[in-house]
Order: sequence, then C-alpha cells, then structure tokens
Amino acid sequence: MPTKSLFFTVFGKFVKLILSHLSVRIGLRHPDPVVETSSLSSVNPPDVWYRLSIPEETIDRGWLSALQLEAITYAAQQHETFLPNGDRAAYLIGDGAGVGKGRTIAGIIYENYLLGRKRSLWFSVSNDLKYDAERDLRDIGAKNIQVHSLNKISSKHNGSVKKGVIFATYSSLIGESQSGGKYKTRLKQLLHWCGDDFDGVIIFDECHKAKNVCPIGSSKPTKTGLAVLELQNKLPKARVVYASATGASEPRNMAYMNRLGIWGEGTPFKEFTNFIQAVERRGVGAMEIVAMDMKLRGMYIARQLSFTGVTFKIEEVPLTQDYIKMYNKSVRLWVRAREKFQQAANLMDAEQRMKKSMWGQFWSAHQRFFKYLCIASKVRRVVQLAREEVKNGKCVVIGLQSTGEARTLEALEEGGGELNDFVSTAKGVLQSLVEKHFPAPDRQKLFSLLGIDLSVKETPSPSETSKEKKVPIITMNTCSEAKSEPEENSCVTSQDAVEDAQRMKRDLLEQLEQLAENLPPNTLDELIDELGGPDIVAEMTGRKGRVVSNDDGTISYESRSELDVPVEILNLTEKQRFMDGDKNIAIISEAASSGISLQADRRVKNQRRRVHMTLELPWSADRAIQQFGRTHRSNQVTAPEYVFLISELAGEQRFASIVAKRLESLGALTHGDRRATETRDLSRFNFDNKVRLDYTHTVKIRNGLIGVGLINVEDRSGVLSLDKDYNNIGKFLNRILGMEVHQQNALFQYFSDTLYAVIQNAKKTGRYDMGILDLGSGDEKVKKVDVKKFLTPGYSTSGHVELYTKLFLCVQVSVERGMSWEDATHVWADQNGPDDGFYVQVRNNKKISILVKEVNLKKRLFMVYRPNIGKQVKLETYADIKKRSKKVLSDDAKQHWIDQYNSSANVCSHAYWRGNCKKVSVGLQCEIGLRCRTYYVLCGSVLSVWTKVEGVLASVSGANVKMQIVRLRTEDGQRIVGISWPCSSSKCGSNSIRRASATPSTHSVTYTPCFRADVASRQPFLSRHTGCVVFNISGFVSKEDSLPKQLQNQSSAGQETALRGAKLDDICSVCFLFTTSTRLNHGLCFPST
Repeated sequence: MPTKSLFFTVFGKFVKLILSHLSVRIGLRHPDPVVETSSLSSVNPPDVWYRLSIPEETIDRGWLSALQLEAITYAAQQHETFLPNGDRAAYLIGDGAGVGKGRTIAGIIYENYLLGRKRSLWFSVSNDLKYDAERDLRDIGAKNIQVHSLNKISSKHNGSVKKGVIFATYSSLIGESQSGGKYKTRLKQLLHWCGDDFDGVIIFDECHKAKNVCPIGSSKPTKTGLAVLELQNKLPKARVVYASATGASEPRNMAYMNRLGIWGEGTPFKEFTNFIQAVERRGVGAMEIVAMDMKLRGMYIARQLSFTGVTFKIEEVPLTQDYIKMYNKSVRLWVRAREKFQQAANLMDAEQRMKKSMWGQFWSAHQRFFKYLCIASKVRRVVQLAREEVKNGKCVVIGLQSTGEARTLEALEEGGGELNDFVSTAKGVLQSLVEKHFPAPDRQKLFSLLGIDLSVKETPSPSETSKEKKVPIITMNTCSEAKSEPEENSCVTSQDAVEDAQRMKRDLLEQLEQLAENLPPNTLDELIDELGGPDIVAEMTGRKGRVVSNDDGTISYESRSELDVPVEILNLTEKQRFMDGDKNIAIISEAASSGISLQADRRVKNQRRRVHMTLELPWSADRAIQQFGRTHRSNQVTAPEYVFLISELAGEQRFASIVAKRLESLGALTHGDRRATETRDLSRFNFDNKVRLDYTHTVKIRNGLIGVGLINVEDRSGVLSLDKDYNNIGKFLNRILGMEVHQQNALFQYFSDTLYAVIQNAKKTGRYDMGILDLGSGDEKVKKVDVKKFLTPGYSTSGHVELYTKLFLCVQVSVERGMSWEDATHVWADQNGPDDGFYVQVRNNKKISILVKEVNLKKRLFMVYRPNIGKQVKLETYADIKKRSKKVLSDDAKQHWIDQYNSSANVCSHAYWRGNCKKVSVGLQCEIGLRCRTYYVLCGSVLSVWTKVEGVLASVSGANVKMQIVRLRTEDGQRIVGISWPCSSSKCGSNSIRRASATPSTHSVTYTPCFRADVASRQPFLSRHTGCVVFNISGFVSKEDSLPKQLQNQSSAGQETALRGAKLDDICSVCFLFTTSTRLNHGLCFPST
C-alpha cells in the first residue's frame, strides 16, 4: 500500500500543501504556492486505489500539476462508488480561483474519454468560456476532443454530434424552443443525446448558479436549480462533478448536490430538509464538520492560492457638503413619495394584494436608488486612485456589479434616440417606480370601463352622490362600504379620486425633475469618460451600448460593437487588449466576472501589478469571490492589490455586512474553516465614535424611522407602533439608507454599540457561536490521554473489492494551561519596567501571587500571568492591579504561587478561595480556574452518526445548543478537529458514545474476518479490527476469488450465527448503527469471543 506523503507548513488559518496525497505518478509541483485550511488539512482523504489512464507525457511535462492530478484521481475513484439508491456518487471540486479548476475538469473528461466514455456535458455561466474549455483540453494534450456549443446545435442536427463535449450555459439548459422543433426544451435535447444508459461525465462548472433549489420563505425554487436536479435524476449512471469555489457558500444552496450522498437513503438524513434543519440548528460549527466529513469520505477537495503577497486596503471616502445636501434632498423626496403612495392607495381603495405588490416594488426601488448614490460618492476618489496607480507603473481593474443599461435605454427611448446629458441611473429608478407602480389609473381607460362619459363634467347632486362608487384598483366597493368619516358628502367621487391621484403622481415627477439636476450620472459611463474614454479603458460588461462625450462637447449613445469584432466575443477582445498592455485600465461587471483571467500572467505582455478596486460591494459573496479571483490566479508574476472603497454613509454597511457574513459562511463550508476569509473580511469598519444621541437627535431619528417605514403611524389616532418585522436586522440596515446622513450615522453607531454589547453578553453566557475554538494555542500544552476508534460501513464500489469503512474517533485530551514557578521566573527575568514583577492578592485570608508585565505605556495596560491559567486574556490597568494587590519580592511570592499551581490541578477556584464549591457539593464537576482540563473530541466521519450525536447533545445540553467545534495540536504535533463532547469524565464520554452508536438488533448474519484491499496491488490483505470480526450480509463482498484462501473457506461455508439478546456492553461501537432497517446490506462489526 503506498504511503501518504503529505507534509505541512502551518501558518495561521491555512496549511501550505508541499506534496500531494498521491505517491503514484505525483506529477510536477503546481506553479504557485497553494494552501488548504488547517481544519481541512487535519483530516486525510481515503487511500488511493484508482490508477489513471492519462498518458505519461501529460504528467511528465507538467500539463497537469500534482494538485490537479490529485483531484482527477479522487473524482475518478469516487465515480466508482454507488449510493444506496443506485445512483452513481458525485465529486465536488471546491478549489479557489487560480488552482486551475478548468484543467482539472478537462483532465476528468480526458480520463473518461480514454476509457471509452466519449460523450460529456460541460455547463458553465457564459458562452465565452467555451473558448477556455477548448484551450484547457488542448493544453493537456486532448486535442482530439471537440467542444460543441449547445446553442449552435439544432434539434435536427442533434444526432450528427457523435462524440466530444457539449458546452452549455445554465440559461440555455432551461431554454424552450419557440419554433416547435423535435424537442420542446434544451434539457430534452440533451437527454436524447446522452441516452438512457449514459455513464459519461457531467460537469456543473460554477455550480453556485444552480442554487436556490430549496428557497427561503415564500420564494420559489429557481428553474435552473430544478433543471440541474432533473438532469441528474434522469441520468443516474452519469459521472457528475460539481465545480465551484463558492458552490457551498450556504448549506441551503447545496440542494442540487443530491449525488454527494449526504442525505437520502442509507444516511442519517432522509430528505434534504432534514439535513438543512440539523446543520442550521447547530450553527457554523456544523457546516465546518460537513466540509471535513466530505473530504474524509473522498468526495470533496478544496485548495486555494496562497494569499502571500496580496495586500488589502480599505479606503474610506469622505463625503462633500454638496453631496450630503443632495443625499438629504433625495431622502426627503422619498419620504414624500412614501406618503403619496399611501394616500393614493387609500384613495383608490386598493386591495391588500395590490398594496403588497406596490410596497414590494417601492422598497426594492428605494434600496437600488440609495445604492447608486453610495457608489456615486466614490467615483471621484476611484478615478484619482486609478490615475495614480497607472502613473506608478501598475494597471487597474475596477469591479462593478451592475451597469444601469436598462435605465439608459429607457431614457434613450423617451428622448427619441437622442440624449442631452449622461443618464442618471438613480433618477431612472424613481421615475420608473412612479410611472409604473403609482396607484393612479389612466382616467380614460378607467372611466370607459365604468361607463362614465368624460365629455360633460357635471356636479353631482347629493342624491346622485350617494349612488356613485369609489374607484377601487382591483375591486369596487360602494360608498357605504368604504371606510370614511360619517360626514355629509364625505365619499369622494370617482372623478375626484382619480384626479387627485393623478395630481399626486404629476407632483412627484415634477419634484424628481428638480432634484435630477443634482443626481449623479451613470457610474460606468462617468468612469469611462473621466478615465479617458473607450480608447483607454477596456470594458468587460454585459451591456450592448454606452453614453459617450464627443470632441465637440455633445453627448451621444453609441453601440459597443466594432466593425471587425462580433458582439459575442467583444469582452474577450477587450480582455486581450488589456492583457497585451494596449489598455491599462479595465472595468468588469458581473457578466465578465466568471472565468475571465486578468492576472499578471507570465505568458502575457502586460505584467504590471494589478490593483483591483471594488466600487460596489456585491450583494452576494458568491459574486465577490468570482470578482476577486479574476486578478489572483496561478502563474502570475506579482500578486494583486485589493482596494475596497467604503463611503462614510453608515447605511452602506448593509452591503458590506452581507458580504462579510457570506464570506464567513463561505470560508466555513467551502474550505472547512470560517476563519479562512478573515484576511479579506469586510466586517471591520471605523465608525464615528464622536456621535452622541441627545433628545433632539432622538426626535429626529424617530421621524426618520417613520419616513422609512420602520415605525408606523395609525391614521386616525396618530399612535406609533413598530413595524411587524422590527427585529429583522437586514431590513433595518436596508431601510436606514433612506435616512438623512447625520441621522443614519448616529443610528448606526447606536446599533453597532448595542450589537457589541449583545455579543459580549452572549460570549459570557456561552451562547455565542464562535465557530472553531482553538485549544492548545499560545502556551497551553495538549496531551492525548485516550482514543476510542469506531468503524461504520460505507457504500459499495463497482469493480473493486474493498470494505469501504468510515472511521470516527472519540479522543480524550488533557489541556495544561498553567504556569510553573520555573516558567514564571523566566518571564520575570525578561521584565524591565518599574512596576513589572510579582504581586500578592488577599481574599478570604488566602494569599495568591500574580506576575504582571506592562505592554502599553500610554494606557498603562499590563499583561497578567497566574499560576492556574497562565497568561490572562484580558489586559488590566495599573490602577486595578494596585487596588487589589501589593507588589512583593519574588521570594515572598514563590510559596503562594506553588501552592495555587499544585492545587489547581484538580481543585476549582471556588473551592480554593472559599473551601467549597456549590457544584462540587452536589456531585457535579466544576472546571472554573482549573489548571488541567479534560476534553472529549468526537472527530472523523461524524456526519455518518449525526442523528445519534444530536440525540445525545439534545439530552445533555438542550435541543438547540450549537455544536462547538474545537481544533487542537497535541504535544507530538498531531492536529485534531472535531466536536467538543459534553462529558466531563471518561465514563460519561464512553456512555454517551455508546448511546450515540448502539441500536441492538437480533438479525442473523454471516461472518468473515475484517479485511480491506491493498490499494497498490488491489489485492485484499488481512487487517483485523482489534478484537472484532466483520459480518458479510447479502453478498457485501462480491468476488470470492479475490479473497485470501483462509477467508474463502469461511465465506463459502456460509456459516450463520444468530445474535439474539446481545448485551449493550458487547456491541462494538457504532456497528449496529445501520441495522435498524430490515434491509441489511452493510458489513457489521461485533466483538469476537
């Protein structure tokens, strides 16, 4: 069996991968340093038994690096596995940008092509990436594999493509035929091309585009997600590969990954919803366990380029007084607009359904409007920075999420194809809202419908008035049914209601025109114009035209198309101009953020260092990662600089907080460690700490909250009430964008201070989800005391005899965190401050000694060392130290130090100070102040026993307690990551594990000794599980001729042993876990006698 040659260089949260897990045909090193999170690196994937068919030339020449070959091998090996429901298992590639995911995918297709599987499907986000797919196949020596674009294959020519790769976008997958051809949908066309017994490769590249199969709330599943699911269900034998650095940013977005075998038949989770509920209930720690478990099972790999050399900078942009005035005017206009929308809806007697739709459109436009204003505040600064960087010999990439093209086209249509100035995207948002969604119906159409003649306007008599109807938007209620004051003639006539609503609408549009003079123009057009025009700036966006400033000072709209460049490859052409150095500034939007490489590649002319500026923080971390990865990739001369521009607007933190939260989650599940994205975290910002709230501010903020709909006012009584979603933080942060600048800053400061206090309180009470907790960090010493090993059966593999077991462990560790007198004297010898040294405290007539060292001269803060806990986390002021203790000589402190050090090995602080402890007196264990603490860590394939583990956690700690994930490094250098088990003694830990694993059974089984296959020779060898034998049920071992002779005799004899009434203590670990079903088809483990 080959040995694993995996060595680590540990630095912080990442582990540098020096060699691959593979020792056979290792290949050449990857051209750039690649890292893996320390959490993922703490678990090893299964042994490799699969042998690649890829030619030696491809490997020896380095066309596929060692890291890429590792992913290809594990993917091919995983594809030999079948899930309990009969579907072929899939593989998830979570490699970040730059590891060469494209070549890895090409290698998987090439491997299968060489084995006779000539047809493959490759889905991605853009048709432009077809050229990259062809390049990747060509670069690894697979020139004979042709790539066909799905949108170029008509239904009648479907059969003419006999082999090769069909490349398709996700949007084309859900496309429907309008011409009524042979196939109504592209999905049916692909299914016909593949055939019922298709066992080729299906690649879901950038598979995060298939998310939202399991939507939140009232939203519906996306068509893309459902189509991806259907394709997999129709082709159960297909070799599926999910590939995306962001594919598992949230567990809810994994619904389409049904081939991973995490939920469904033969797993602890019957349905995806059960998996989601379990993971989300247990917090971020549970997501990290899922990622590690997937790697342990051999279904997941996630590496990323080292961020060594990458610099991050947050550039805060100050607001000018003119900008603040314009922003505050916009706020007041939106407040009036909200009032008018409300009044008109009441006047028109709008139905509840119509109101709900109207307000949905209103607040959506409200958010977009102020987002555009936030971006506009940074344009001047980004132009200045870009010019400086180009002068300094660098080149600039500016990232945007949207182009505002829709508003430009609307303005162009209104102007009859002509423009007088740059179009304001913000203005277009509000104008479109008022024109399309304001509750004021067209008078002519409405009165015609009601049979009212507008040619003669008459003043109705009181008797006629009582018969007229109010004007409803959806339904018509009579005047007597309407809610109105019971005064004479209080019911408004149809004509008056419509005219009043129309007047409100006209007034709003007039006020918008007045404000529009100060509103900023389209950001993208302004940036290109300020930076020198289209000849200087490479634009890679999805829009088809742009507004430009001509030499004579006029403004006009022009198409982006060029005479010699087709529109479909325009972005690729612009990219090449940037990479050739013809243009040193590039602007990319989401349309260009997937798959396009803009790094300082050694193979291109333009090797200037890239400065990547983000003007607009993406609403989704999925999009953020894609954009950041455009300029940080393999084979680059220099690593990029990232500049995040953040305005002083507190409301803009909404977008930053979304990205920061999603990045945290992204690091947790995609790379197994949520701390992975701390180096690119956007959650830390400098708030204006000078803001204070007095009564005047409070009144203004209350009115501001009314203006953005967070506080409601009763129409008749004027009573104030909170909005029904008052505790929705996302909604709160969205809405405060619509408050005046000074109000939102003050309110956001109050919010941040309150949030900080809540988090601190949650940490003190143990309710804060900290993700991974490090044990043994700093000066702590971790010793492994005991290890209990448990085996559970896995899935069967085709064509390979192997007892496919999943291993998990319960590790008992002892953490020593105190400081001996010898260590204390060494620390004391290095101190030189006048107030450094030993101090003695007295409490309850008992003396203890501490050691202090000044670390902040300005604030007079001291590091405190104690004999029972070592270095104290919290710094203390000199005043507090002097208040509670007295400085002494080392000889006077020595005995007190040694006494507490020795006592704290097994006596808590309460007992040490007071002589007794309440918890200990009632038979419980107290660990407060203990020098030596014992932890039980459940690690390995915990996912396979998740429901059992949950049952124990619920009984011990409550139904909704978060799983605490711990990470530790023992004295012998071993890294362990797993769940902290809620037990304080070995007996408790053993009983809990037994409860989590054992389910007695009385079935009859056939037994054979435990064995596994040798991965090098593919010949089984005897490897007994200590004290146990493995039972063969329903032909788990399918090829007797592959067994050693001594096992063949026992297997062929068909000896059966009826196990009835087995004692709980006799059951080996988790082996009975899968025996609750009447359908037994897994190997089980029992104690031998």
